[in-house]
Amino acid sequence: MAEVEVPDGPDSGMRIDLFTIFPDELNVMCDLSVLGRARRASLLDLRCHDLRMAATGAHRSVDDAPFGGGPGMILAPEPVFAAVEMVDPPRPLLLLDAGGHRFDQATAAELAAGGGFSLLCGRYEGVDERIRVALVDGSLSVGDVVLAGGEFAAMVVVEAVARLVPGVLGNADSSTDESFASGLLEYPHWTRPASFRDLDVPEVLRSGHHERIARWRRAMALVRTARERPDLLAARGLDDNDQALLDEFGLSMSDSGVPGSSRR
Repeated sequence: MAEVEVPDGPDSGMRIDLFTIFPDELNVMCDLSVLGRARRASLLDLRCHDLRMAATGAHRSVDDAPFGGGPGMILAPEPVFAAVEMVDPPRPLLLLDAGGHRFDQATAAELAAGGGFSLLCGRYEGVDERIRVALVDGSLSVGDVVLAGGEFAAMVVVEAVARLVPGVLGNADSSTDESFASGLLEYPHWTRPASFRDLDVPEVLRSGHHERIARWRRAMALVRTARERPDLLAARGLDDNDQALLDEFGLSMSDSGVPGSSRR
């Protein structure tokens, strides 16, 4: 299948276009779990386009050797420009690239607040620089790692943004309660049984006192962030209300957060 599209319509939802040499594989991932449900409910309009759609030649090649020599092949400008121009996708069009802007929850929220966007999945050794400077509107990186291509990175971006689109998650509070939403990691969770291998669920969670539980969870989010992502806490800071929460539950930034540790 060269291209997978959902027709335009008044209730087609946020449109996200993906340009890739693996449209069928991406389309399968777009039909999984939360994304699939949102797609079927017309909350998301996810379109997967084959970069080879405008390629010429017997092999419909989209890559070529780099000028000046060097290892690997480069994604060529002609087929990529032509594919994007055939579709006229929603902007911004962002290249998935190891050197791009670091993708984070704030970027996801910014994209979710727009009317739609598009992602270009890089491949091979890199892309012709003219793609970067004259076609795309920017680039995104999901971390300081090198991947064979941008497809898995694109799915990280799509799912992170989709979860912030109204109606995509069944519980409207889910996206506001998650890690990074308030500059903190999410608080720890427990479920039944209340005691497992001598590890007990904290008493406060079994108290039925919802306001106290909410305060305790906030305090535990501070503790977990201090332990696992101190950079986030350093950027956010600790105010008097935060310290009061920690004091209320006898917590400090050195608490382990492990069930059975000393805490109320």
